[in-house]
Amino acid sequence: MNEQTPKQIVEALDRYIVGQKEAKRAVAIALRNRWRSMQLENSSMKDDIVPKNILMIGSTGVGKTEIARRLAKLVDAPFIKVEATKFTEVGYVGRDVESIVRDLAETSVRMLRQQRVQEVQEKAAEMAQERILDVLVPEPKKSANPFGQLFGNLAANEESEDRPEAGEARQYQAGREWCRKKLEAGEYEDKIIEIDVEDSSKPMVGMFAGSSLEGMGDNLQDMLGSMMPKKRRKRKVTVEQARKLFQQEEAMKLVDMEEVQENALKLAENSGIVFLDEIDKVAVSGNAGGHDVSREGVQRDILPIVEGSTVMTKYGPLKTDHVLFIAAGAFHTSKPSDLIPELQGRFPIRVELKSLQKDDFKRILTEPQNALLKQYEALLGTEGVSLEFTDEAIDRLAQLACDVNGQNENIGARRLHTLLEKLLEELSFNAPELEEKQVRVDAEYVDRALQDIVVNHDLSQFIL
Repeated sequence: MNEQTPKQIVEALDRYIVGQKEAKRAVAIALRNRWRSMQLENSSMKDDIVPKNILMIGSTGVGKTEIARRLAKLVDAPFIKVEATKFTEVGYVGRDVESIVRDLAETSVRMLRQQRVQEVQEKAAEMAQERILDVLVPEPKKSANPFGQLFGNLAANEESEDRPEAGEARQYQAGREWCRKKLEAGEYEDKIIEIDVEDSSKPMVGMFAGSSLEGMGDNLQDMLGSMMPKKRRKRKVTVEQARKLFQQEEAMKLVDMEEVQENALKLAENSGIVFLDEIDKVAVSGNAGGHDVSREGVQRDILPIVEGSTVMTKYGPLKTDHVLFIAAGAFHTSKPSDLIPELQGRFPIRVELKSLQKDDFKRILTEPQNALLKQYEALLGTEGVSLEFTDEAIDRLAQLACDVNGQNENIGARRLHTLLEKLLEELSFNAPELEEKQVRVDAEYVDRALQDIVVNHDLSQFIL
């Protein structure tokens, strides 16, 4: 369990997300409260203290999803993002809502398995090396002697040095050690060898996808997979490729999957985070009818999972009582009060994310660790192009993003992606053939590249 203080969590989120202090504080407190509940010695009280779920309200592109995703990465928690609208897709029933919990369990198992695999890499590398040596220097076949099999090794110690098998064994060991030195020196990396690998194809995958039988399909596939013998096939690969394949196989053999699955369920139950996006799209405003029947049905289906229930997954039962749910929506055409009262009550913490202004856009372009300008500079740097943005150019880009968002649909920081793509389109296309590799982007460059958008409002609507 992560022991970071709320202040440390907010500081970590600040490295990637500009502004939205209220939302960051809310998720930081929710996370710290989880840690506090785990420290309680009174087990009955610990069970009673459930996470306070959060409802984020704000237009698209202001950072709702990014806050939840970065939060999960920060604390190494199982995290899934689900669009609430996908449960209304198939008639009135929609997709099985319990698939949210099954997906969370799957994510948790995958995450924990990856951690365990990393822990045994050193041992797996040694075992992979031995398997490569088995291919390069095959063990000599022992002669089939029925008397030797019947009477065991009675004569094993008598004149063992004089037997021809002993000479073969010494020759085999010497050859193996010679090849080992060559392998360690990296002399065989490009040598082609034929190896046996497991055939991991699963023909039944996807048969039940998107239906209420999805969980049954997973369980049936696993059951049949464990009953059927594993197929193996021959492949011709280089020693370097063989090492990767063998290391992966050996690492999986060293991992105790029963222990992984058991701990993964506990991890999902106590640390899991579910991000329910587009929750406003299933809100019902006014009289229910038509599509609203489906939307309200989705809310009622989601309710038991958010309230706390036990869902059967292929790894065992998973209780959702202590899973943290973060719901988000723009709520342009509806209000949080349009959600059914029972669901509203399950999201006691509500934070409103503010629309982005010019200063926010300037900070988004330059400040975060993964800032957009840094990304484009790195991308074009692979072509040898040195890209430099002046302060005036950044100011102009931020003003343009603000203006276009004001004139058209407000899509927040995503507007910067479209503006930058248009701005650097010509440069990106010609970068490999450019003779002058030093490119300076100033305000004049921005106006020249985006003049059609700036001047022609109709065209800006069409492009952006």
